[in-house]
Amino acid sequence: MQAWKDYQSQHKDRFLNELLELLRIPSISAKSEHKNDMLKCAEAVKARLLEAGADKAEIYPTDGHPLVYGEKIVDPSKPTVLVYGHYDVQPADPLELWNSGPFDPLIKDGKIYARGSCDDKGQFYMHVKALETLVKTNSLNSNIKFCIEGEEEVGSPNLGKFVSTHKELLKADCVLISDSAMISLDTPSIDIGVRGLSYIEVEVTGPNRDLHSGVYGGAVANPITILAKMIASLHDENNHITIPGFYDDVAVATDEERKLMALAPFDEQEYKDDLGVKELWGEKGFSTNERTGIRPTLELNGIWGGYTGEGAKTVLPSKAFAKISARLVPNQTSDKITEILINHLQKIAPPYVTVKAALHHGGEPYMTPIDSKAYKAAAKAMETTFGKTPIPVRGGGSIPICALFEKELGIKIVFMGFGLDSDNLHSPNEKFNLENFYKGIETIPYFHQYFAEKS
Repeated sequence: MQAWKDYQSQHKDRFLNELLELLRIPSISAKSEHKNDMLKCAEAVKARLLEAGADKAEIYPTDGHPLVYGEKIVDPSKPTVLVYGHYDVQPADPLELWNSGPFDPLIKDGKIYARGSCDDKGQFYMHVKALETLVKTNSLNSNIKFCIEGEEEVGSPNLGKFVSTHKELLKADCVLISDSAMISLDTPSIDIGVRGLSYIEVEVTGPNRDLHSGVYGGAVANPITILAKMIASLHDENNHITIPGFYDDVAVATDEERKLMALAPFDEQEYKDDLGVKELWGEKGFSTNERTGIRPTLELNGIWGGYTGEGAKTVLPSKAFAKISARLVPNQTSDKITEILINHLQKIAPPYVTVKAALHHGGEPYMTPIDSKAYKAAAKAMETTFGKTPIPVRGGGSIPICALFEKELGIKIVFMGFGLDSDNLHSPNEKFNLENFYKGIETIPYFHQYFAEKS
């Protein structure tokens, strides 16, 4: 609609400045010292929802960080869309690898560089501005609810309780999420699924204290060496995961689905150049897109132990630690994989060390049907603004709350991500293209219009 374009063009600079203000708040949910920043960000989200035209917006406390709920109800008899997003962000470490301050947004070459610019402040804020566009142009013909949480980056430990105790408040006809990516502005796509997650931390203990590596080296097992060997044994020469039972429940993609995935444009050399690697690595027998979409994976996310400070200290450490994550595909469950993974690590540990392992957080894989009203509305909306039919793809990341929403609310989820895989999510120099930000604001109102029409 021309009225939408005119309104968005008139206010685009303000839209951007409001986002930059949100990005300046270091809302890092994983670090307790940012508790006040989390509340400050929640209050800012509430204020922006009210300014955009929400009838009400409230901050709900949880046992962790607060959640923001907002709504605009035009007619209870009309269809309702529940928008989910999160205002918390990943830690910015390592700070020395940022080219600018992670919470001092920099606009360069048409991109916003800041922690949270794409994941997920920039993306959920597109929905806030889409609401404003619809309200200010008096063209909203459906109801919109917002559930913006502050704990997604730590596994959403308190969201389940909130959803189960506020089902009437969150009652809707579909959930709309922009916390995913698209192939490019030239090749729009929609995620039809995300992988699940099992994330554990492992502690390997050798001697009862740190030892002099000259006096005791060669006589006592080094926990770092043992842990490294254990981790290395988790993949074979074909990069296949060796843990017994790991693949038992994997839903194998059909030949037809693999053919559809192959339609997505992929330039391997461009991919390698962007990442600065000479060759790619992964499970034998699958393409790169298949490895990050339809196959489960096991990754080492961090490993430490001994002395890592400045200078030298010849120590044989008492302990070594690692953080390990498994990405899961349909039919796998996080509880089962967590149990299998922990039991395996304890089983393969040699007798000269002890192993303790515990779950950090997990979530289930999720697939959304492409024949749903919500998916069709999303596809039509993107086709309207991009001029091309979006390609259905599977996302490699995890959004733990997807299965939760469907179980508790009985509704389907549709993903409309406008970020890019190359936006450095969870890494230094996270970015979000201005063009993608504005394209999201342009496209989302069409989703609400088409979903209302199809409902």
